[in-house]
This record gives sequence, C-alpha cells and structure tokens, in this order.
Amino acid sequence: MIATIRKAWGIPELRKKIVFTALILLIFRIGNAIPVPYVDTGLLNNYINQMSTTVLGLYNVMSGGAFANATIFALGVQPYINSSIIIQLLTMAIPALERMAREGGEEGKKKIQSITRYATIGIAVLQGWGYYALMSRANILTATGFWAALVIIMSFIAGSAFVMWMGEQITEFGIGNGISMILFAGILSRVPNTVGSLINGLKSGTIKWWMALLIVVGVLALIVLITWVNGAERRIPVQYAKRQVGRKMYGGQSSTLPMKVNMSGVLPIIFAQSIAMLPATIAAFFPSPAEGTFGYKLLQAIDSKSVLYMLIYFLMIIGFSYFYSTIQFNPVEISNNLKKNGGFIPGFRPGKPTADFIRKVLNKVTLFGAIYLGVVAILPLIIGKAVSVSSLAIGGTSVIIVVGVALETVQALESQMLMRQYKGFLE
Repeated sequence: MIATIRKAWGIPELRKKIVFTALILLIFRIGNAIPVPYVDTGLLNNYINQMSTTVLGLYNVMSGGAFANATIFALGVQPYINSSIIIQLLTMAIPALERMAREGGEEGKKKIQSITRYATIGIAVLQGWGYYALMSRANILTATGFWAALVIIMSFIAGSAFVMWMGEQITEFGIGNGISMILFAGILSRVPNTVGSLINGLKSGTIKWWMALLIVVGVLALIVLITWVNGAERRIPVQYAKRQVGRKMYGGQSSTLPMKVNMSGVLPIIFAQSIAMLPATIAAFFPSPAEGTFGYKLLQAIDSKSVLYMLIYFLMIIGFSYFYSTIQFNPVEISNNLKKNGGFIPGFRPGKPTADFIRKVLNKVTLFGAIYLGVVAILPLIIGKAVSVSSLAIGGTSVIIVVGVALETVQALESQMLMRQYKGFLE
C-alpha cells in the first residue's frame, strides 16, 4: 500500500486527490474532538465502556470513539450506511424504485442517491433523539429541558449530514470510496489507544505475555486471511457466438464471469452482530439479577462470551451472507443478459439451465465466503474468552473493515494510475 501511494504521489493529478482526501479526513478527526454542549463526557465515557459488549460498543468502534465522547460526529456514518441498506432493500420490493435503478440511467442513480440522503437525515433524527434519551435516562446531561434537547439532537443531525457530505466529496474529488474511507479513519484512530491499553495491561500484570502474544498472532492471522480471501473469485468460462452485423463479424471470443468469494463484504457481520447483541443491550438497561436465579443464567447464556451467543452469531452471519448474495447477484438476470449478447456457458443451454448452473455455483461460493466471515467474526471472541479481554468481541469487524478498505484504496489508486498511463500513451 505504501509503495502504491508513493507511485501515485508522483502523478500531479493523483497527488491533488490524495491531499484533498487527507484534508477531509483531518476535518473529520477535528470534528470527532469537538463535544456537543450539555453532556458530561467523563460519565458518558465510563457508561459506554461498561456497555462495550453491546450495540453501543459497536457504534463506538464504528465512530472511532466519538460515540463515547458525544462529539458532533458521534453518529458517524451509521445513518448513511443504514439508509443505503434500507433503500437497497426497498429497490427490490418496490417496482417503481427498481425501474428507476435499472432503466433510469444516470438520472435514475441521482434520484436514488437523493432519496438515500433524505433517508439518512430521517435516520439521524431518530438516532439523535434516541441517543439524547439514553443520556438523559442515565443522568449524564449537565442541563435538561427543551433548549438542551434541541441543541444536542440538532448537533448530532448536522454532524451526521456533514459526515455524509464529506464522504461524497472524497468519492467525487478524492481517491474514491468516501464513506468507507471515513469509516476506515475512525476505526484506525483507535489503534494507538488499543496498543496503549495492551501495554498498560502488560505492565500492571492484568494481561500475561502469552495473552498479548496470542492477540498479536490472531490479528496478523486475520489480516493474512482477509487479504487472501478479498481477492479470491470463482470464474465461470463464457463463450460468445459469432454473429454478423452488416459487413462486420462480432463475437467468437472467450471470457469469464467472475464471482467474488466475499461479495457481500462486512455487512453480514455488522447486521448479525447488531441483532445478536440486542438481547444483551436490552438486559443492560435493567438491574442485574441475583446469582443463581433464572434471569442470571439467561443473562450468562446471551452474553457475548457464551458458546450459545457464538453459535447464533455464526449462523446469522451465514444467513445474511446468502441474503446479500441473492441481492447483488441474480442468476436469472445474468443468464438473460448472456443470452441477449450471444453468450453461453459451455455445456449448458441458454436460459433456465444456465441460470440453474450459475445459482449452484453461487451457493457454493457464498457458503465458503460465509464460513470465512464467520471465522473472522468468531476468532476474536474465542481469543477474547481465552485471555479474558471482552473488548475483542468486535475486533474481527474492525479488522475486516480496515483491511478491506485498505485493499480497495490500493486497487482504486492502481486503476487510476493505469488510466493515466493509457491516456498518456494515446496522447
């Protein structure tokens, strides 16, 4: 990655994009350090740390620690990610949105993007109000009343809208993948604190040397596994028949239909983790039951360190992986497109046989990708249970996001450098 950035830095146009992206990320980090008024950040930080194994802890990691400090960017990119997923699902369910996305062209994409923006503001309103209600119920606010509520909620909404705008600016004028880059910067900013906590634990004796070694080896193994699987794909051979149009002959060449092993990215982990953590999150708002009672045993069963939680978490990741693969890759549509363009898969007739074969291959590839995501998500839980460090419960999600975005950024820079080389050659 460093070598690619160094090469891109030598191209003036790409250098401007890199500098612009760095400035936007710097603004994001500055905003993450500005707290909203009327909030006791010390009490809030302690409260969120106690809830680190719940959905609140997941939000805190995704925001780069801003959620625990109630900064103006505390909601981070969560409203935008949620709205994007909701609009994507509605596009499949509502025919008008589906026609707009498929047949509307560039204008249709702009309308979908505009709807996503409005949905982001709506979700930010709900999350901002919920966050204020949470702090008010926990007696974390230094002032109450209508004015304090209005200032806090509007600050969260404005911050979320500004984060969405910064992500779009990086996508349009920077190196691309704006929302992913902001998410990447937020998670990466917590690395020094994590390393510092590990060193302090070693000095105080709460963490043994072999525990720290196990954590480091586990993280390195995850990075290697994610890097290896991220570029893996199953390529189905496609042959195009020859056809004559006027005096020219088209077709006759061979190609491939690529299927990425991990085509759904980290979304199955985020969704499965949010739902699996929901019972523990709800239980955290009630008084702890006495030891030996049914409530205490139930609480232990749904805890993020329990075997039952890991099993349910793993199965939900597999289920969501299949769900997202069916959204992103439609075998019937692919088969019809091949048929229209005169393409076919050797050994299979066009139409339903081709669609059935593509669906069969897709199910196999998705199963491998789902198991891979499950291992990435479960491994930090197992290591955390072995070394008694509960904060590793959401470590797998952070690692896969950071490594995935880093690889995507490198690929984007390499493709842009390749375009500049071709452009210079043609000129």
